[in-house]
Amino acid sequence: MLRWWIRRRLAAAERDLGYDLTYARDILDADLGAFVRFFRVAALSSYRKGVPRDAYYAAKLVGTLVEDCGPCTQLMVTLADREGVSHDVLRAVLAGDDGALGDDAALGVRFARAALAHGAEADELREQVRARWGDRGLVSLAFALAAARVYPTVKYALGHGRACTRVMVAGQPARLLRPAAEPGY
Repeated sequence: MLRWWIRRRLAAAERDLGYDLTYARDILDADLGAFVRFFRVAALSSYRKGVPRDAYYAAKLVGTLVEDCGPCTQLMVTLADREGVSHDVLRAVLAGDDGALGDDAALGVRFARAALAHGAEADELREQVRARWGDRGLVSLAFALAAARVYPTVKYALGHGRACTRVMVAGQPARLLRPAAEPGY
């Protein structure tokens, strides 16, 4: 009965988000307990306190881009759009056009890149994040980065990773600068 209900919820989410959740059904088929544990990441993924929406989604999108250049990135764009992140901000993050970002999104992007690269500049940027948004804001960005990488990693490990696909913002193809997981993206 529980599996039936979960399958219905997954199908509804697929329709709503335009996102293939076959990998989630595979986890469910393999082990209900594994499915429940895996989707607890959603709580981590949705924690956003003390940090502005643009900074949060910009950082989360950078984390997703490091792991994926297709469906997970599109999902992140869809979620950010639904939360009201401007299309210009989304396009700028995807294209790596930092000059087109406002102060909040720019700090989120710079911090995300430095943290993911384990770069020395992460220390200074961490302090800027703390100064602007406090410890809760810093925790929000840390969780956003970690969670953004979990889903693409699990999908690829289970054989559900897809080749790069076009990412759309407001119905238009977005220029996508696929970052390398290295300093300087």
